[in-house]
Amino acid sequence: MRIPAFLIASVLLGSASGKRVVTVQSGPLVRTEGSHVTIWCNVTGHKEGVEQDFEWSMYLPSAPEREIRIVSTSQSNYAYAVYAQRVNNKEIYVERLGKDAALLHITKLETRDQGQFECYTPNTDGEYLGSYSAKTNLTVIPDTLSVTSVAQSLNKVEGDTLQLTCEVTRQTSQHSHLSVGWFLRSPERDSPPQDLVTLSRDFVLRAGNPYKQRFAFGDLRLDKTSSASYRLSIYRLQPADQGLLYCEAAEWIQDPDQSWYAMTRKQSEKTMVKVQPTDRDFGIQVSTERRSYTTGEPLELRCAIDAQNVPDRYFSVSWVFSSSPVAVVGPNAVPVLGADYVAREAAGQITVRKESAAIYLLRLQRLRVEDSGKYICRVTEREKTPTGDFIDRTKRSRNVQITVQPLRSNMTVFLVGNSTEVLEGEPVQLTCSVRALTDKTGSVSVTWQWMGRKGTAVTQDVVTIDREGTVRLGPAYRERSTYGEIRAERVRADTFTLQLYNSVPGDEGQYKCVAMEWIQASDLTWEKIGERSASKPITIKTVESSFFVSASSRTPSVTYGDSFDLQCIVKPRYNPHVPVTVTWRFQPPEGELRDLVTFARDGTLRWGEEQIGLGTRASTERSPSNSNFRLSVTGAGQRESGTFQCSAELWRKNYDNTWTKIANRTSNLLGINVFKPVSKLRLHHSNQSLSFVEDSRVRINCSIASQTVPEAQHAVLWYVHKGGEPEAGAELLLKVRRDAAVEYGAYADEERLERRAQPERLSPQLYALTLHRAETSDSGTYFCQVEEWLQDPGGAWYRLALEASGFTRVAVHRPEVRLQVEEAEFNVTVTEAESIRLGCSVSSQSTRDSRFSVSWYVARAGEGAGEQQCIFSIGHDAVFGNGNCSPAEDPGPNSRLQFQRMTSDLYSLTIQGARPSDSGSYYCRVEEWFLNPRNVWYRLTTNDSGVTVVTVLEQASTLQSVICSNDSLFYFVFFYPFPIFGILLMTVLLVRYKARNLGKSQEGKNGVPLLWIKEPHINYSPTCLDPPALSLHPGSVE
Repeated sequence: MRIPAFLIASVLLGSASGKRVVTVQSGPLVRTEGSHVTIWCNVTGHKEGVEQDFEWSMYLPSAPEREIRIVSTSQSNYAYAVYAQRVNNKEIYVERLGKDAALLHITKLETRDQGQFECYTPNTDGEYLGSYSAKTNLTVIPDTLSVTSVAQSLNKVEGDTLQLTCEVTRQTSQHSHLSVGWFLRSPERDSPPQDLVTLSRDFVLRAGNPYKQRFAFGDLRLDKTSSASYRLSIYRLQPADQGLLYCEAAEWIQDPDQSWYAMTRKQSEKTMVKVQPTDRDFGIQVSTERRSYTTGEPLELRCAIDAQNVPDRYFSVSWVFSSSPVAVVGPNAVPVLGADYVAREAAGQITVRKESAAIYLLRLQRLRVEDSGKYICRVTEREKTPTGDFIDRTKRSRNVQITVQPLRSNMTVFLVGNSTEVLEGEPVQLTCSVRALTDKTGSVSVTWQWMGRKGTAVTQDVVTIDREGTVRLGPAYRERSTYGEIRAERVRADTFTLQLYNSVPGDEGQYKCVAMEWIQASDLTWEKIGERSASKPITIKTVESSFFVSASSRTPSVTYGDSFDLQCIVKPRYNPHVPVTVTWRFQPPEGELRDLVTFARDGTLRWGEEQIGLGTRASTERSPSNSNFRLSVTGAGQRESGTFQCSAELWRKNYDNTWTKIANRTSNLLGINVFKPVSKLRLHHSNQSLSFVEDSRVRINCSIASQTVPEAQHAVLWYVHKGGEPEAGAELLLKVRRDAAVEYGAYADEERLERRAQPERLSPQLYALTLHRAETSDSGTYFCQVEEWLQDPGGAWYRLALEASGFTRVAVHRPEVRLQVEEAEFNVTVTEAESIRLGCSVSSQSTRDSRFSVSWYVARAGEGAGEQQCIFSIGHDAVFGNGNCSPAEDPGPNSRLQFQRMTSDLYSLTIQGARPSDSGSYYCRVEEWFLNPRNVWYRLTTNDSGVTVVTVLEQASTLQSVICSNDSLFYFVFFYPFPIFGILLMTVLLVRYKARNLGKSQEGKNGVPLLWIKEPHINYSPTCLDPPALSLHPGSVE
């Protein structure tokens, strides 16, 4: 915001009453969109002392005659709707610069704000004379300034070169100038940015104040490498150069009043630069004891070099006094004195030396008045560059102003003590300070004196310290001093102390410090030039008057395993020369008080005969006001319940190392009650009903919802009840003790449950009872009881609580009957002597482990109605005849019945050699047997199959049937002819063979045999049916 000088002058000086003139900032004003714009307006020629109001309006170029009101200093609702919201939001407001001057602010300029602005001032003079408004034009142009620089993070080393480039462009049609600058912001948030170098709008390079010297040496450059590129170069980086570097550009335009205005200003992205120092820098610090001296006192100045690897670097130190060289100490530590100080050095009045690698000393032995002035330490380091040249870097310290005053005689004495009232046993500490000695080369002697109460006693010398520092004790204090109870010393040249350790009531009285100043004359003799004294009363407070003991505890009632602290407060707290012996005593509910532990006065700890918990611990805490002798008991149990009391004895140590008991106090009785913890044992009490099939596995859960402590152990008791109320008459099945041992009850023995009942611990809070191979007699109501056991601090286990769970009603029943036998009916017709096959198929069974007993029955025609005959039976144990009936035909090898079990559920019975008497209605009866948990088979159910009606037809007698029905005739017809035929054939062949041999000699005339034998053709075809079939007879199962 710019305010012209003549406007400020008119505001500050005012104007004389005359013709009114309203002046507004001359235009046209060119500003960028989005910028903050101000337009000033002032009025002159009005009555003095009257505050003027300002009303701002504007006229659009499209409607130059239509006024649009904006803002007024006198009317809050002055603005038209188009500007009302911006005025209410303080985006447009008027700032008063005085009674007759104001500024119009538009914080964010918009394109629609372009036009003619008018500043109007209402008349306050009673008459109209002059102008009351002024106008100016405002042109709004787009903001086209762009400033870009790649954001990056760079790590550099001290001495490196850094180059960054910034691109600055603009596209405005107005004649404007650019200014480009680089800035450095420290990593600290609150520090302002530093100006490195800036190219001004007049194309002039200017460096910031901290960088002007480096800019002059060429270590800092800003080059314009193209029409829009600006490159920053920093050579020989320094640690101070690290931080956030960014480029800032501003676009300037010249207003009609010839002033320049920054229309817009933008910053680039920031680059983080870290510079690792090489630690070649060094610092200088000059120290001295004080700045003001008196003639004859010595002066010591030390110049300390703060740098790394000082022994490996070459430093030269020069001492300068008021621009005159005093001495120079080179790297070889040889001092060279200035011309004015050679004589003083020869007389031993000046010392220049190198005390260490980094500390140099200048000592003036006897100061003179002319030695007052400024002292400077100048340090020069010579460093060899890589090119072989030597570079000297020189630094100087700050000026040290030394004032040397002439000798004056104005000694004063001050006496202070640690307290005017000292508790018995505490030390009496007195400090005597002598100020403003006449000659620092002189000396002071001090005598400490004591006077009894109210001046009744004779003054006694306690101790004297002469000018050489020799200490001489007074006659009354020599013996006490031999035990180290009295100490007098010269702390500094002007400070003396007296300490009386282990004070006693007899030390009470008035103490005086008498100081005598001595000065050495030219003939080396000493002369006393002054004597001053100061006194101070000291009161010794006896310890018996305030000795008090009390016992307390914040937890008078605790539970098993908890800790409690007992505090024995002894007030006040005394020093080691008045120690306290404290004893804690304990009285059980039935017993006497006995010593537990004693804190002896020498700091040792002694335990008494009475012992409580193993976790008992004793400690001492001291504060400025009291001592707390704490007795801490951890893991409290029943044995720690009782009454506690502490007693304290106050002892005083005499200067001859003997002890005297001076007081004894006993505290109040303190009762501690130790209770068992409140049980948090909770079980889930939900009731449930379970149903199981006989021979199943039954599991019943017992779940603990919560317990008192995680370390608790549990004993689980399982109960069962057969009827009525579950808890009334319940039988104990078994008990799982906390050590996991299992104890079975009498009921388990009666019901043979020891082998079938299995307790389990599935998790720390989940227990289960499993009944294997459940029987129907196991039906009943089951529940568990859990005992919670805790271990007391002494290691003994005790039962804390007993909790019962919910009820689980268990019903064990036999398997559901699901036996089904195929009930389809069949009609079978066979011829006599054929086989009859009867099937029996089990379509479903009750359980997969069940077995079957199968029997076949027949009801023959002609027999009594309803009379059935059992023809075959096989039991569930696979024994023939062991079924549910007794067959009329005994099984054996000659039986016509053949039994087959095709699969586990498919049976068949074959009747071979059917007879007419076999006709009838056949069906099978299946019994399903099941093995109970006690390994006893019982019949579960019975089911009959459908009826198969069998009809056997009689067969007429034929040759074939006659032959086949008689075995002897069958063999005679079909088997005997074959061996007879074979014998005849062999006979014929033998005869022929012999006849051929005989015929060789009896051939015909033509050589043709006389006898031919033609082998007959034998053709055999059996006339019977198939040979007898082999069958399996009762007594075995296929």
